[in-house]
Amino acid sequence: MQTHFTPEQLTDPGTQRANDILRSCVHCGFCTATCPTYQVLGDELDSPRGRIYLIKDMLENNRVPDEKTVKHIDRCLSCLACMTTCPSGVHYMHLIDHARAYVEQHYKRPLTDRALRWVLSQVLPYPRRFRLALLGAKLARPFRAWVPDARVRAMLDMAPRQIPPVSRNDDPQSFAPDAPRRMRVALMTGCAQKALNTDINDATIRLLTRLGCEVVVADGAGCCGALTHHMGRVDDSHAAAARNIRAWMREIQGQGLDAIVINTSGCGTTIKDYGHMFRNDPLAADAEQVSKLAMDVSEVLMTLDLPEGAQKEMTVAYHAACSLQHGQQVKSHPKTLLKRVGFRVVEPADAHLCCGSAGTYNLMQPDISGQLKARKITALEAKQPDVIAAGNIGCMMQIGSGTAHPVVHTVELLDWATGGPRPGALDPVRQQETAIPVLR
Repeated sequence: MQTHFTPEQLTDPGTQRANDILRSCVHCGFCTATCPTYQVLGDELDSPRGRIYLIKDMLENNRVPDEKTVKHIDRCLSCLACMTTCPSGVHYMHLIDHARAYVEQHYKRPLTDRALRWVLSQVLPYPRRFRLALLGAKLARPFRAWVPDARVRAMLDMAPRQIPPVSRNDDPQSFAPDAPRRMRVALMTGCAQKALNTDINDATIRLLTRLGCEVVVADGAGCCGALTHHMGRVDDSHAAAARNIRAWMREIQGQGLDAIVINTSGCGTTIKDYGHMFRNDPLAADAEQVSKLAMDVSEVLMTLDLPEGAQKEMTVAYHAACSLQHGQQVKSHPKTLLKRVGFRVVEPADAHLCCGSAGTYNLMQPDISGQLKARKITALEAKQPDVIAAGNIGCMMQIGSGTAHPVVHTVELLDWATGGPRPGALDPVRQQETAIPVLR
């Protein structure tokens, strides 16, 4: 694609990167075949190619974003299926991220939009605030019919009916391995996940220590910054990321780390991109080192001796989170691990398409998200599974809100198959009545 940025415009690193990405696009349109919003809406401007044209025009002309451009940029899920499909290697993720930051800086949204986005940015990344918000949503749910904003109704609908107890395993500490030590790893405990489902981190710690890993929860680490990053709130997202970089660098420079383990794939995609995010920052070298150590939990488990053949006699429908299969290009590991420990693994039709969660997308774009959710659940249930597994808390909440099938994290099944407790989601009564054990 031909571009016409001025030399002055190209002095901005974000614009320079956008120019490189735009020039790599050859207009082939392969991306439209795998774009979820194009599949649902059928509008060229709701495809990656269409958005690329809008972004090019906006950036080249230093144009104040108009309502039309913002609408189509906002409708992008950042699922990154287009990057998997693209034969030219167009790095759409960096382009859409820069476009969102540009919109945030130059476009004044309606008051209700600004208020809603501010609330999300000030609540979701903070587990204690998020827990209070979930309690408020639980109390407000009976009155949802009188709520005029569909986005607020979506928030009420997504709040879990049971808020899990706080797990002390998320506090800064170190867990000794149960077997001879093979690795020393830092666990990214996340933010929203700590409020929505504490079983995931607990299962991850049990599994890794059982396989010979010393697991560290680093003091000062928290939200990865993804939630605000995808809103274009660069200052907020970079501040969160910088705190993580400094926290993990203290561990790296202290006793050392072999990996930074992430069990929420949306976080993993962002952390693996810290090197790019901080490329022009004094933290550049540290950010690059952190990015290189970041690994999805399935990538780490593939390097360890996971026992075989537990034979739980269960059919697991594996949902591939977009941030894992497209963002990180980790596609086979979770399925390989589930099969290794004895589960029968099936995949839904159109496994490459997003479930509609996408961070805050299901809250900001509930209509499109709802259509994608219905498609995904229909495809998963067609496989008649005993349980649905995924590697991302957002996907789990999205799918779990629309199906009677239990939805668990992949690591919970792997933990159970290798000696851990049965996942609480497989026994709803026990899940409600039993507190989550502390691993001290």
